[in-house]
Amino acid sequence: MPYASIMVTVDLTDEARSRVRLAKHLADDCHARLIGVAAEQAAYAVPPVGPTPGSAYALAAGDETILNDLRRAHEAFAEAAGGSERVAWRSNLGVPLPFLLAQAAAADLVVVGRRMEPVPALFAVDPADAVMHLGRPVLLAPPGVDHLDAKRVVVGWKNTREARRAILDALPFLKRASEVLVVSVDEEAASGGQDTLRLLQAHDVSAIHVRRDAQGRSVSGALVETAAEHGADLIVTGAYSHGRLREWVFGGVTRDLLAGAPVCCLMSH
Repeated sequence: MPYASIMVTVDLTDEARSRVRLAKHLADDCHARLIGVAAEQAAYAVPPVGPTPGSAYALAAGDETILNDLRRAHEAFAEAAGGSERVAWRSNLGVPLPFLLAQAAAADLVVVGRRMEPVPALFAVDPADAVMHLGRPVLLAPPGVDHLDAKRVVVGWKNTREARRAILDALPFLKRASEVLVVSVDEEAASGGQDTLRLLQAHDVSAIHVRRDAQGRSVSGALVETAAEHGADLIVTGAYSHGRLREWVFGGVTRDLLAGAPVCCLMSH
């Protein structure tokens, strides 16, 4: 079953315009609704105790500034989305992540951008937070990527709950792909690979199981290299199967892909 509703986070960067165009192409391909989402809270200084002259004006001015920026984000979204009839916009004064979480019930797939360093853009959502908390598959769009063919797809496989979930969440992509590679990096990751192939075949997905030796590289590096060798522009993986804190301290596949994958990544937790 294709995605019926696709949500995309919007900010005021050029990367966001590319991201919206990518999401719009996906929505058109799936005949899905496209929902743009943006929120921000004014950066108020903590006032001293008691009434302060002009404080009410300062609060109102801060809100008005954010509302103006939200209007600009809406205009950028409408321009990049191309005026389709199946387009909706949702915005609010508030913290971006909680607002996105509240809207995610309306979407099958949420498209986010990479975290901007050193200072996140206005309205930006940390993709790691999105993956952990949305309860929806998250498509990470690298900067400057405005189209996703997904004719060739690499699936990073290890027999974990998150990887099993990711494969089901990615079925709309996998069913349309001409080549799907289920990649196990190192022998210990190959458990359940044949069962996964049989499940995909039952869903009319033609896939092959590939074992790769990391040979001193990271697992994420092996997946990216496999994608490059086969011309794949989408990597599908489970996210944070070892826990987010452990990954950020010791390193891990999710952290590395979120930080620097050159192609789109669909992740499920």
